[in-house]
This record gives sequence, structure tokens and C-alpha cells, in this order.
Amino acid sequence: MTVLVIGCGSIGQRHLRNLRSVGVDVIACDPDPLRRDEVTKRYGVQVFESLEAALDQRLDAAYVCSPSNTHVPIALQAVRRGLHLFIEKPLSHSLEGLDELQREAENRGLVILVGCNMLFFGTLARVKQVLDEGRVGRIISARGQVGYYLPYWHPGEDYRRGYSASRSLGGGVVLDSIHEIGMIRWLLGEITEVFCFNGKLSSLEIDTEDTAELLFRMRSGALVHFHFDYLQRSYRRSLELVGEDGVIVWDYIARTVEVYDKEDYHRHMYRENINTDLNQMYLDQMAHFLRCLARTEKPRSDLASARRDLEIVLAAKRSASERTIVTL
Repeated sequence: MTVLVIGCGSIGQRHLRNLRSVGVDVIACDPDPLRRDEVTKRYGVQVFESLEAALDQRLDAAYVCSPSNTHVPIALQAVRRGLHLFIEKPLSHSLEGLDELQREAENRGLVILVGCNMLFFGTLARVKQVLDEGRVGRIISARGQVGYYLPYWHPGEDYRRGYSASRSLGGGVVLDSIHEIGMIRWLLGEITEVFCFNGKLSSLEIDTEDTAELLFRMRSGALVHFHFDYLQRSYRRSLELVGEDGVIVWDYIARTVEVYDKEDYHRHMYRENINTDLNQMYLDQMAHFLRCLARTEKPRSDLASARRDLEIVLAAKRSASERTIVTL
């Protein structure tokens, strides 16, 4: 099997390393000469400047790791060459071209998996298990946050040149935090209503929103609040779920899940080994993709599911613009 990695930023290089670690032949493509030189020297793989030249090679699949606004055009080129696809999340920055991509992939019988690494994170999987076991009863509300300082996010890179800083490239903290949308849908089901306040509130040199407050009503009736920002100097990512019979507290950074049951009011903590390599969830996601290619599993985040996440993000942006509740 030979896989093309399109886009050699930090996430593209992570996928490249992981694919090579299990013996998959990899080539890459990136328009930036500095990145091409870095990848060639560091990994010894062939790196193309032109996507067309890269797609002319004998390939089985491609990883689309370019800026969000390029995902769909690149994916369309790849599926028309008969390639299975892994597309990094977010799927896109708009719905344009998604129907065509779906048709092209289905007509060719191709597999498409959209990035969902958090669904393979050990402590979040434990949260899902606790919910499925009914240990805290029906969920009434949830509160989560993701916050980090954008200039620190990719060391050695100028944050002002990254896609997160540019509206035209599909940046902004709401779209960047789309993993949280997929997470809460996985845990609690579908979202039916969205309200959002957002804005560029800091002195960061970006033209996207750096802060957002989102409120969701779930189909179950539960209310969910998320805070997103590009400003916290200490990376934070957490979720609290309040059920009729208990509470679950998940902390991504500490890698812990705390469960407070109704009967004894005692805390039951599950902790991952603090030395566990965070890359493991990406390895597990990659293994899932390879099993999808072997047709032994179905994608845990297919085009339809990823499109729904994007629709929710776009509804949040519309809500903030129009200052209204958006029904999905």
C-alpha cells in the first residue's frame, strides 16, 4: 500500500510518521519549499510540490492535511483518481462541494474517514462507557471548554500565517474546536438548537474570532454549554456531565475521569497512565482507517457525520451573526 500525505504541517507529519511506523509506503506533497526540504531530510520520503504530479504516482489512499478551505477541492481530485481518503477535521469551512464529493466517492465505492482522533482517546472512551452503563442516569446538562494560546500552538511557526488566523483559510476558534461538536454528539446524541456569542476580543493579529460561547439543546432535552478560546496560556480541555443520578468530570490534560454516584456520594476515579503517549489515539485512528480499507470496519466518522458537525458549526456562526437561536 502506498499513501499520499497532502500537507506537511504538524498534523501531516504526525500521520506520515505513524503510517511509516506500521510499514506503509508514504509519499508527500506540499507547496512550501521549506516544509518539503524538512520532510525530505527528516523522513527520507519523496515530497512533491505539485499535487497533480503526486497524484500521478501509483497510490492507494491519501491523507488530506492541508488548510480547511482546500479540503474539498483536493478530496475531489483524489477520489477522481480512485483514492480512498482520510480527511483531517474540519471537513471544510463551508458545505460547498460536499454533495459532489459524496456522489463521487459512493459511485467509486471509496472509503472516506474524517478525522476523529478524540473518539480513540482512552479517558473519553471511559466517559462513553460510564454513560452507556447508565451509572449517572439521564444527562440533564453538560459544560465544556477548550482554551489555548494560539501563538504557542505550533512552536516555531508564526501564528499569523497559520490557517487559524485567517477567515479565508477556514480559521477561527469555533471551526477549530469542531472536535468538541463530534465528541458531544458521540456522547449525548443529536443537537437540535444552537445559540452562540463570539468575537475577536483580544489583541492577537488575526481576522477570525478568538472567543466563543455556545449553547446547545440536545434532542434528549439536555442543555450543553461550551467555551472556546485562543487565549489561555495554559492549555485546558475538559467536560462535565450532570446526570439525574450522578456527575462525570473529564479532564483531557490530566487524563482523568471522575464519576460521582448518587448512592454513596463517593468519587470513583479512572486515570490513564500519565506517561501514555498522546500519539496513541492517532495510531488507533490510523489502524481503524486501515481496517476500513480492508472492509472489516465502517468509518466511525464518515462524510455524513462530519458534514453534520460542520452544519452545527455554521449554525453557530450564523447564530452569532444574527443574534438568534438556530434550529437544526
